[in-house]
Amino acid sequence: STARQGMRRDLSVAYEDSGVELYSNGKFAEGLVGAEGAWGRYEFDPLGFTKNCHELMPWFREAELKHGRICMLAYVGLVVPDFVRIPGERYSFEACPNSIIDGHNNLNGAVGVNFQILFWIGIVEFCCAKKVFEWNSLEVAGDYGLSSLMPKDEEGQKMIRLKELKNGRLAMMAVAGALTQAQLTQHPFPWLF
Repeated sequence: STARQGMRRDLSVAYEDSGVELYSNGKFAEGLVGAEGAWGRYEFDPLGFTKNCHELMPWFREAELKHGRICMLAYVGLVVPDFVRIPGERYSFEACPNSIIDGHNNLNGAVGVNFQILFWIGIVEFCCAKKVFEWNSLEVAGDYGLSSLMPKDEEGQKMIRLKELKNGRLAMMAVAGALTQAQLTQHPFPWLF
């Protein structure tokens, strides 16, 4: 289609500076880490994004890493308030006995906690947007300058990236399950009847 050709033309200019090939290299997900499973390669892509939209792979990988990181933090944020609360009557166990369900409804307001969360997430997104819009190469997706924490050898870096990706994927499913279970049971952690 004409729109797809226009997008490919725009991306070719952006990719030229970042070193990413506009055309597929023939490998699943452009050869990125993440298809390795416990019993061999597991190339799960039922909608065919890696074949049909390979020019968007840097954006897909960046989004997958970001969502995984957010969900890893979100799961901790779902569990911890059932054991520890910040000071104040508004946040007490009596005011919000079920932190997930009651917390949203009780703490919602014009400039309440939910507004503050959206505000600070917006600030972080604004600061990180430059990196995403530069269409960085596939090899550095999700790298925000904390490379001193990574192993020095290439194999170690690949393992850390794979672990982060798989833990992020697991966390995305865990958060969805935890929120569903909390809504169904209306009980605090561990969200059982």
